[in-house]
Amino acid sequence: MQELNLPPFDYKIKQAEASPLIFDILRKKYVVLTPEEWVRQHFLHYLINVLHYPKSLISIERGTRYNSLQKRTDLCVYNSDGKPHVLIECKAAHVAITQDVVKQVSVYNQSLQAKYVVITNGLQHFCWEINFQTKQYIPLAQVPAYSLT
Repeated sequence: MQELNLPPFDYKIKQAEASPLIFDILRKKYVVLTPEEWVRQHFLHYLINVLHYPKSLISIERGTRYNSLQKRTDLCVYNSDGKPHVLIECKAAHVAITQDVVKQVSVYNQSLQAKYVVITNGLQHFCWEINFQTKQYIPLAQVPAYSLT
């Protein structure tokens, strides 16, 4: 797998019949190691080990509804009240982060209303703070670290 612009971590990989698997510390099982999963696992460990988000506040591929469509979020961090706080969309390293990707995440966030939105392909990371009253996306230089407030 490609080296990413995220801190390394001690990952566990094993070979299955059809494809390699990587251990997911949240789901507590091995999952198929796709290029997108490689990015997701790196970003998950970054959230926990560097930004200090508690594992108990993070979900992977949770279903959400937008209009009548069922969607899945790659990663979502919740606040202590159980409301979405950071929505993270992971793409494979070879996938460019385009306006269409930003639009996709914005659509997901219409129903979730997370305060922060992050898009990453493991090489580039973009983060915005969302002001729902003014409908503004404020670019941030980095993903905010965990805070009790």
